[in-house]
Amino acid sequence: MNEISLKYGCNPNQTPARVFMENGKDLPITVLNGRPGYINLLDALNGWQLVKELKQATGLPAATSFKHVSPAGAAVGLPLTDIEAKIYWVDDLGELSPLASAYARARGADRMSSYGDFISLSDVCDVDTANLVKREVSDGIIAPGYEPEALEILKEKKKGNYCVIQIDPEYEPAEVECKQVFGVSFEQGHNNAVISTDLLKNIVTDNKEIPESAKIDLMISLIVLKYTQSNSVAYAKGGQAIGIGAGQQSRIHCTRLAGQKADNWFLRQSPKVLNLPFLDNIRRADRDNAIDLYIGEDYMDVLADGEWEKIFKTKPEVFTREEKRAWLDQNTDVALGSDAFFPFGDNIERAFKSGVKYVAQPGGSIRDDNVIEACNKHGITMAFTGLRLFHH
Repeated sequence: MNEISLKYGCNPNQTPARVFMENGKDLPITVLNGRPGYINLLDALNGWQLVKELKQATGLPAATSFKHVSPAGAAVGLPLTDIEAKIYWVDDLGELSPLASAYARARGADRMSSYGDFISLSDVCDVDTANLVKREVSDGIIAPGYEPEALEILKEKKKGNYCVIQIDPEYEPAEVECKQVFGVSFEQGHNNAVISTDLLKNIVTDNKEIPESAKIDLMISLIVLKYTQSNSVAYAKGGQAIGIGAGQQSRIHCTRLAGQKADNWFLRQSPKVLNLPFLDNIRRADRDNAIDLYIGEDYMDVLADGEWEKIFKTKPEVFTREEKRAWLDQNTDVALGSDAFFPFGDNIERAFKSGVKYVAQPGGSIRDDNVIEACNKHGITMAFTGLRLFHH
């Protein structure tokens, strides 16, 4: 198939809409179920590139949860701890396959942002992963293949309208890519930059140590950034992105946004959140919303009299600022990637508050000395990659 007609473009008023191959060749994708939209396919094709590179860089199955052409989460298939299984709402599913574990991590890092996601998988979708996807609110999925039973499970979602796409894993894009904006054509070479541990050799700080686990996390953060709308910053730990800041005009705002998401990920693991007395009939999405409010500044939205009764069996105690800070201080060994240089040391100061121990960024700022000084102050290891990763 050379062309797929779409219902509309980014918005309902943008018609006609289609995707097609200008060179006359067949599209590298096959729609197995449902009808993809314009944004669905942008998410699918960007997400596929991300997970393909994660698999190549780590050798592990990979998954990403995309929303609005940026990843909400991305991860590789490492086993879940009991606490991780609980905060990702998969503790009732038993031991998961590596691919299902990757998606549980990718979805669970920022469940608020992943609601209604488009999923990309590096490997053939298995039954474990399909059963996990089945109960989440999602728009669609792309993978290089599907086990027959897994495909049947996915076809039942959304009353039979769930979008299921298969991609040719051998497909390689043309060396030059083109797009139009306001009737003007833009052309550039495809971003073939390879993300590997070779990028971490130029360590510019006093602390020179990067353990293997941190190297994997730095690879994850950099590959995530390659497919995240710029400016962007990504925090990673334990084989997954835990906080992604995308599309901010100021880098410090990226660092703060991603850092707050990383903090929320860790706060979800605190006993105070794990033991929240939810009513039995509260859905997972409503629990996610309630937790987000409970650990934030607007906690009274769920703790006020007349409100908490709708969510909890008994009224929870306030999670005080001091208690949250004490808990966050236990989060350590976090990796941080940036798609362009840090212009000031304030980014490092903010990152340190979220447990960052390892940093990878291009370098090249006139204030590199200030950034290095901030890292040395906190014993942070920082590598200059020399590679900018803007994506628009």
